[in-house]
Amino acid sequence: MHRLGTSSRPDWKLAIVIGAGGLGTAVARRLGQRHRVLVVDIDRERAVGVARGLCEEGGDAEAAECDITRPESVDALAREVAARGGFRVLAHVAGLSPVAGDFEHILQVNLTGPALVTRALLPLAGQGSAAVLIASLAAHTYQAAPAVESLLGDPAHPHTASRLAAAIAPEDRTGATAYHISKYGLLSLCRREAHAWGQRGARIVSLSPGLIATPMGAAEFSNSPVKRELYARTPLAREGTMLEIADLVEFLASDRASFISGTDVLADGGLYGTLRSG
Repeated sequence: MHRLGTSSRPDWKLAIVIGAGGLGTAVARRLGQRHRVLVVDIDRERAVGVARGLCEEGGDAEAAECDITRPESVDALAREVAARGGFRVLAHVAGLSPVAGDFEHILQVNLTGPALVTRALLPLAGQGSAAVLIASLAAHTYQAAPAVESLLGDPAHPHTASRLAAAIAPEDRTGATAYHISKYGLLSLCRREAHAWGQRGARIVSLSPGLIATPMGAAEFSNSPVKRELYARTPLAREGTMLEIADLVEFLASDRASFISGTDVLADGGLYGTLRSG
């Protein structure tokens, strides 16, 4: 029911945005033009702030707190979504950069978290629902060893991160390696889960940005010669913008992309092609 004095739109379908950082806010703002939005973050106050801003702009938004690495917290989120009648869009944006945590913590947030969320919310997806998981160009530049590949088949397992740590050499247990594995794992997750989502008339896809101008990304340039080199080799000679990624999320979640599922969309300004061609 519409609430007087508000911009509530009970006639609109629900879009869930996991992550209330810069990119998550841009995605929530874009999806909020046609959906009710539930902004979800481990920091409740940050989620509340983003939702409040969307409402002040004329949107219909609420906030929820969730630690995506804890199954009980994810289950609580699923109950909140069920109380709202299910969802039309799941945009999973939350993630840690290579310098934002240690090996296991990055894997827990970037891979186990999305696996728990998609597993918990799948029963609430309906005909036409779509999940879009933000991966990375890094997924395309990583080659998984057989021991790693075998462990990626069950990313929601509570010991996946520690098992992956045990499967690689100690010197490789870095934030950068964890980031590559986690994003590679998201691509595998979408391919593997496409059938289950399709059984509900729903879709699941990943979206791999290249170098995108975000507050988190900007902080890495001063500490990452590799990132500066990648920037120099990007054919379009610039970073992408959060608005461009939000555009792609909106498209992939829409009926215009109704035959796209179980695959990845790469948005990197041509960088991967340049790396492959030398």
